[in-house]
Amino acid sequence: MAINIIKLFIEKGFLLDGEMLDFFKELKDEDVAKEIINKIAVVSQQKLITKNLINENIEKIKPILFELDVEKKKIIEKFFVNVSISVEVKKETIIAKPDEKNKENKLDVKVLSSPLVSSQKLTVKDFVKNFRNRYNFLKTILQQNPKLEGLTSIDKIGGNNHGFSIIAIVSKKSITKNKNIILEVEDLTGKIKLLINQNKQEIFEKGKGILVDDVIGFKCSGTRDFLFCNDLFYPDCFLKEKHKIEEEVYALFTSDFHIGSKNFLEESLNKFIDWLNGKGADKNQKDILKKIRYLFVVGDSVDGVGAYPGQEKDLKIKNVKDQYQKLAEFYKKIPKYINIIQCAGQHDAVRVAIPQPPIGNEFTEPLLEIENLYLVSNPSLVEIAGSETMSGIKVLMYHGAGIIPYVINEIEELRLSNAQSTPAKAVKHLLMRRHLAPCHGGFVYIPNSKEDFMLIKEIPDIITTGDLHKSDVDKYNNILIIANSCWQTQTAFEEKVGNQPDLCKVPILNLKTGAIKILDFE
Repeated sequence: MAINIIKLFIEKGFLLDGEMLDFFKELKDEDVAKEIINKIAVVSQQKLITKNLINENIEKIKPILFELDVEKKKIIEKFFVNVSISVEVKKETIIAKPDEKNKENKLDVKVLSSPLVSSQKLTVKDFVKNFRNRYNFLKTILQQNPKLEGLTSIDKIGGNNHGFSIIAIVSKKSITKNKNIILEVEDLTGKIKLLINQNKQEIFEKGKGILVDDVIGFKCSGTRDFLFCNDLFYPDCFLKEKHKIEEEVYALFTSDFHIGSKNFLEESLNKFIDWLNGKGADKNQKDILKKIRYLFVVGDSVDGVGAYPGQEKDLKIKNVKDQYQKLAEFYKKIPKYINIIQCAGQHDAVRVAIPQPPIGNEFTEPLLEIENLYLVSNPSLVEIAGSETMSGIKVLMYHGAGIIPYVINEIEELRLSNAQSTPAKAVKHLLMRRHLAPCHGGFVYIPNSKEDFMLIKEIPDIITTGDLHKSDVDKYNNILIIANSCWQTQTAFEEKVGNQPDLCKVPILNLKTGAIKILDFE
């Protein structure tokens, strides 16, 4: 096996160092070797394949690692420090297999990332490691920004300096009597105070949106005792080139069915499913219906039990298993050539803390009978409409609980513009930060010592969210944002906070042209 591996690399014009040779001897897997050649060696243009090179590019080969058996996963985790696959979802155990007899009608669905962090006893060290991982990744992104000139670490700032930059995480934010912004920021070498002057209007406006725990690149002047901010930059998401597919196919997006609630709009959901089966559709729509291949359901498929105090009085179906049985009845009516990809939300039968796992087997028995259903984590990155020779379109699914109470309320621009009604504005701020839960106090989450699973490491073509019960479509740096409405009339809580839900809207996206329309089934 080792001789075959060496021969494989030599034939492709690459060399292995001693550590990598030992790794392949122990792993005994030519598929991983081929993936390293195709995804890392060729792209990096490095002739010598080392352990460090693999560590730096481990994300490129993660999809194939999920397919390995347990023993091989242990070998990989022992050898590479930046990979954690034993705590991630092994796809074949949590997704339904496509119906073989309908295989010719299906395009590919690849679950690229579906993190599954097991519940465990947490210590302060777990949170520290999680934040270090986040800082180091975002620092790597910011270091590529040409506007951050003269990058240095905080411990190397000396006397009166001009024209240098630092990359730091914000630990505290306050406003002075003169209405200037004071930040306490830190990197891995130290802490320092930094002032954003209100007289620098453009920079000050950017500074007002800073959240605690943001990782930012600052252009500075000043001394080790105090810094002045001359500009600031977020890691940000930029999609340089949108993926295109040759075949005209469509994807649908929805969320928040809340099946089991007394407010659930069952008649409207049946109307939607009838339409998928051609009932009430005109000739043009029937041509489109044949080309729909994907339905994304972004959390809160059921209303759950015990999701909030006193929920029982609001439930029509009071058993969560019965709620999922009802969901399965709806899904079974959907044509089998449509792939249904569903992530969890805070009302589903999983823990509230993110990342949320797929719905557990104790509740999914009726769902597992549905051959065109994929159950994934919240968040998840899914690639659709790809092929062996062409990459597909990457869709980032994130239910988004926590966006209202923290991100919208803490950022003045969003709060004053009533971003609760236009959630794409809030999603833009997550993309700008390259993090789905940027604030420690604003989201309930489980940290992971090896990797921060809420980072946006790979730029998606589409990000789709739920939770806010508002339909909204927008673009940000070439990334399509799709926020989904709901299938539940206004609840007592929504009435209390003044939120009027947007009901039964379904965006339909032409994956070939990028054209998008909003269908109304209210």
